[in-house]
Amino acid sequence: MTAEPRAWEGVLAHIEARLVDGRLRPGDHLPAERALSAELGVGRSSVREAIRVLEAMGLVRTQTGSGPTSGAIIVARPVGGMQALMRLQVAASGFPVADVVRTRLLLETAVADELAERPGAVGLADAGQLLDAMDDPALTPQEFLALDAQFHLALADASGNTVVAATMAGLRTSIEGYVLAGLARITDWEAMAARLRAEHRAVVEAIGAGDAAAARTRVHAHISGYYRDAFPSDPDSEPAIAITTATHESR
Repeated sequence: MTAEPRAWEGVLAHIEARLVDGRLRPGDHLPAERALSAELGVGRSSVREAIRVLEAMGLVRTQTGSGPTSGAIIVARPVGGMQALMRLQVAASGFPVADVVRTRLLLETAVADELAERPGAVGLADAGQLLDAMDDPALTPQEFLALDAQFHLALADASGNTVVAATMAGLRTSIEGYVLAGLARITDWEAMAARLRAEHRAVVEAIGAGDAAAARTRVHAHISGYYRDAFPSDPDSEPAIAITTATHESR
C-alpha cells in the first residue's frame, strides 16, 4: 500500500524537526496559521490538521482569543514513545491493509467499550457535529470519507487516552488511504453512505445508552464490514475479522 504524502504531513514534519533540534521549545508559540501556510506553501486547513495531531499527542496546547496565552503553544518535546508515534504519520502508509484493520478493531472496540462505560462523563459533541455534516447530500464520496475518518478520531479523543488518540492520529493517513482505495470497488455509493451513516449513529446511540457490548459489536461490524465489501478478494480479510471477534467473545 503506497500513498503520496499529504500536505499536513509536511507541516507536521516541519514542526517536528524544530521540536527535535531545539529550535522550538516548551513555552514557545508556533507561528500563526497564516504565516506557516505561506512559509510552507500549503492551505491553512493543512496547518490546522497538523496542529490537531500535535495537540492529540500532548505536545501542543491551543487556546482561542488574544494575548500571550492564545494560539498554539509548545508544552512538551517529542521524546521516546511520542517521537515514535509521530513517525507513524510517514511509516503507516506502508503498513499492510489487513494489519491496519486489525489495529483499528483492537483500538476502536476498546474505545467504544470505555466510552459506553461512562456515557455521562464523555463529550461527544464533536462526533455529533461530524455526523450531522455527513448528512449533507452534496458531499462527494471523498469528502464524506474524510469526515468519516475525523469521526473515528473524535471518538478516540473523547476517550481521554492520549496514547490511543495519538496512535489513531498516526494511523490516519493509512486509514484514509485504504478506505479511498476501496471506494473504487463500491458499486452503489449512495447505499454505502446511507449504511455508514446509520452505523455511525448506532455506535453513538449505544455509547449514550451505556451499552458497552452493543458499542463494541457495532463499531467492530462497521469497520470490518466496509473492509470486507471494499476488499472482497483480500485473503487476509476474514482472519482480520475472526481474530478480533474471538478476542471479544472471550471477554
